[in-house]
Amino acid sequence: MKIRLSILGATGSVGGSAVSLVEAYPEVFSVAALAAGKNHRLLYSLIRRFRPRLAAVFSEREREALFKLFKEEGCKSPPQVETGDYGLELCALHPEADVVLSAVSGARGLVPAFAALRAGKKVALANKESLVMAGDLLGDRERALISPVDSEHSAIFQALGGTLETGPLRRILLTASGGPFRGYSPMRLKSVTLEEALSHPSWNMGRRITVDSATMLNKGFEVMEAHHLFKVPYERIQVLVHPESLVHSMLEYPDGSILAQLGPPDMRIAAAYALTAPKRLPLLEDLSGQGLRPLDFQRPLTFEEPDRLTFPALALAEEAGKKGGTLPAILNAADEEAVEAFLQGKIHFTLITRVLEESLSRLGGSPLNSLEDALEADKSAREYALSLMRKFES
Repeated sequence: MKIRLSILGATGSVGGSAVSLVEAYPEVFSVAALAAGKNHRLLYSLIRRFRPRLAAVFSEREREALFKLFKEEGCKSPPQVETGDYGLELCALHPEADVVLSAVSGARGLVPAFAALRAGKKVALANKESLVMAGDLLGDRERALISPVDSEHSAIFQALGGTLETGPLRRILLTASGGPFRGYSPMRLKSVTLEEALSHPSWNMGRRITVDSATMLNKGFEVMEAHHLFKVPYERIQVLVHPESLVHSMLEYPDGSILAQLGPPDMRIAAAYALTAPKRLPLLEDLSGQGLRPLDFQRPLTFEEPDRLTFPALALAEEAGKKGGTLPAILNAADEEAVEAFLQGKIHFTLITRVLEESLSRLGGSPLNSLEDALEADKSAREYALSLMRKFES
């Protein structure tokens, strides 16, 4: 029987990896629902290819543009198309979906991911913001339904044989590429450009996550994600910079044994395992013509401690995670706004971390008792970050 997917974020980077898997393995996967943001043309092509019953777009504007394409192309049986957060949640709860791939970027992924989990659906989770903002609200029942898609958490998941239960564990070792500015000094960061920040040395990712990798905040978010997924104390999660990006993370046990997962830096591997675990697809054989290659063991493997002086965002995230409450939601919201301002050329790269520091200090955080608490903190943090950056511009 085919695995029926609802893909949230179908036109993004991780969503594209999932789409390529559906195309490569039509006997394994089918598509029940697709959700996208503003790329209605790409969504249209996916709808024509996979014939889902339901689709969602960002706003009524994209919905109208989509139906214009249906009309121009003579599509006689378009799917139901909804908009906004309501559309995302409908896709997440689609009754025909066996697995929901949550690959929406940013805080918008929180509500649909939790809706799917609370409805008892298996969720292949690429939207780390769901756990950053509200991981403390995750119950054991919901946690057991998650298959992680982030390469680092997938590595741990794979090393454990497709479970989130670690057993007796000494440490989780989360690897990081170091981003495009590895080895830079704080002074040198003051002259970096947007183009340089978007030139990740190992991975092809979306623009926001690429910038977050450059500040190393993304690794701090992944520390929080590992804490919530695997129920491991923060003190037992260590970040190691591994510029080759071939060891995706490791587990260290009390007897000194270390289990590591290695593989090419290709999100199709992590996405495929999240969708089919504990089974594996023959990706190396079937996707060799699409750029997937075996590891080259002639390359050295090196590891080093992260430079927290040059990249203070990592420590900010670790500290916010330990304190908990709404601080992680505040951090995420401030970052989303700061990175967007950087992408638009409104602030310099080094001001991103300053926005994070001042937002955390000013807003302080509060107890987290519900998703509404996280969403309210998200709103307040965005308003403060935007007002702060207006001062930078003036």
